[in-house]
Amino acid sequence: MDSDVIDWNEVWKETLEKQLKSNRNVDCATIWYSKENARRFWRMFQDEKSREITGKRIEGMKLSPDSRVLDIGAGPGTLAIPISQRVAHVTAVEPSEGMISVMQENIKEYGIENIDPVHKDWEAVDVESDLSAPYDVVFASYSLGMKDIRTSVQKMLDASSKYVYLYWFAGETSWDMHSRKLWPLLHGSEYQPAPKCDVLYNVLYDMGIYPNVNVFPFEHVHRFATLDEAVEDLKSYYNAKSDSQEAILRGYFEGVLEKDNGALIQRGWSTRVKMWWEKTN
Repeated sequence: MDSDVIDWNEVWKETLEKQLKSNRNVDCATIWYSKENARRFWRMFQDEKSREITGKRIEGMKLSPDSRVLDIGAGPGTLAIPISQRVAHVTAVEPSEGMISVMQENIKEYGIENIDPVHKDWEAVDVESDLSAPYDVVFASYSLGMKDIRTSVQKMLDASSKYVYLYWFAGETSWDMHSRKLWPLLHGSEYQPAPKCDVLYNVLYDMGIYPNVNVFPFEHVHRFATLDEAVEDLKSYYNAKSDSQEAILRGYFEGVLEKDNGALIQRGWSTRVKMWWEKTN
């Protein structure tokens, strides 16, 4: 092999390992172990604007009433629940205890009978024994914190009979920007962002996959009743555990959060990417 050839899967893996190290070995799924955090996440996507965005994402998939769908990193059912009302079956894979607990509550509340929750990390899932493959549509929506992305994508291909959709990030996000400023104060080190869509695209390219690519801006608003509530929610994102770290977080976001009708809001932004392709033999 040419020594100048880049192994993009290794680039992904090394970048993710650096991020994990900079975050004191706390991965993104740990944020959602808390049931209250998971409930807050669900509520955040229930306002009119968020429902409209979710609807557009669903409309952008090739779904039909007889489709069988696999949602990887399903969270509290943000997409799985509305999708279940349009298709025959959804398998929803989710590793975090808080998220899958809230998803199961939502399934019961909405009286849904065609979602099968699977409480596992995608990298630990066995397609034959844990799933009911094949699926017409397989997707992972902002849930690609997988160490071996090549193997993870291959497993998605193994589970799919038609389409695969991946959603991820391009460039710096608002939380990357905040983290860059906060990490030296909170942890005494530089912040390491997760690998972005450029690495993912090259991994797919090396696998012989040439996906359709859509790039779009995304803005969202986190709403909090009080500064205490904001700090309680945000400390998981920034791995702030001690009283001194919480004080730093409080001081920082006191200057960032905006007042809005008696509440506090945090405006977030990012550039997002949808990559999708039809599986061929």
